[in-house]
Amino acid sequence: MRTFERVIFGWFLAIAPLAGPAFAFDGAPANQDSTIAVMSGQPGVGTGIRKAAPSGSSTATPAESLTALQYAAEEGHFVAQWKLGRMYALGDGVVQDDVRAFEYFSRIANAHAEDSPSAPQSAIVANAFLALGRYYLSGIPNSKVKPDPDRAREMLSYAASYFGNADAQYDLARLYLKSSDASRDDFRYGARWLGLAAQKGQHQAQALLGQMLFNGDRLPRQAARGLMWLTLARDSAGPDEAWIKESYNRAFAKASDDDRASALKMLELWVQGKRD
Repeated sequence: MRTFERVIFGWFLAIAPLAGPAFAFDGAPANQDSTIAVMSGQPGVGTGIRKAAPSGSSTATPAESLTALQYAAEEGHFVAQWKLGRMYALGDGVVQDDVRAFEYFSRIANAHAEDSPSAPQSAIVANAFLALGRYYLSGIPNSKVKPDPDRAREMLSYAASYFGNADAQYDLARLYLKSSDASRDDFRYGARWLGLAAQKGQHQAQALLGQMLFNGDRLPRQAARGLMWLTLARDSAGPDEAWIKESYNRAFAKASDDDRASALKMLELWVQGKRD
């Protein structure tokens, strides 16, 4: 059994106590573990590689830099493997190739699944599991990587639980919440992961949680708290995330003056808490 499969198996044996705490419905999970590392977006790993320059030259060409990365990756350098995985996934400086990206991310997962969540490389390892989970969700056309929701959930669960990756927590929450046959337990797990991700500043989770609280969508309605989460999400949303800004605008237009005033106070407390 591969290393990360052993670790995932061990983690699933302990999932019952993890999922047990009730969700507080105010955007904060009960008994939140404050030691979980905060992850937002993809780590900047480009500076972690020292590219070998050719003799007599002070600057490596793109081809030489790529060769240096490939050499380092073959030697087991996880930063090189991550950089190449991202390059092939995005088509950044190379021909886009999801199969090769998948292979590089898999190498990282196999070799570093048992690394400490507090280790310097934990952000890269967590994001490798996240990338693998997303590949398993959709599959890779014309390859052996087929859509496998169960496998995707394993990868995302490991990144979300062991490494505390906020993006994985959001993706995992969506898996539980968006399922057409979601049970009460599924919803409870999904709500808990959503709250964890929102508390860590994952703006998409904040937006979804805000929508649910403001509209009373399967949660007790808390308009002011929902508007607070939507405001935080709006401030962090990218230009291609119009749905977040539209959700905020709809909620703000429907909110009462009291709701808006309460949301503002909650925002002030949130900002103060982050400063402290």
